[in-house]
Amino acid sequence: MLYSELKNKDVINAKNCKKLGRVCDLEFDQCSGCICKIMVPGSNRLLCFLNCEPNIVIPYKNICQIGPDIILVDIPC
Repeated sequence: MLYSELKNKDVINAKNCKKLGRVCDLEFDQCSGCICKIMVPGSNRLLCFLNCEPNIVIPYKNICQIGPDIILVDIPC
């Protein structure tokens, strides 16, 4: 799968069925080349000037499934 395909998928939390956003960045392990974490922008990125929430960092082990339209993750609410 290409990054351009991955970044267009909605990230959904399986615990509360809340849409978290879309993938904005990835973290790779330098040695293995595997994805370690995905990042989703904090809420309301467009309107935050002074008080921005940091990106939501989701470890790869918390990804339940990557489907054609969504990425299902299991993280605490």
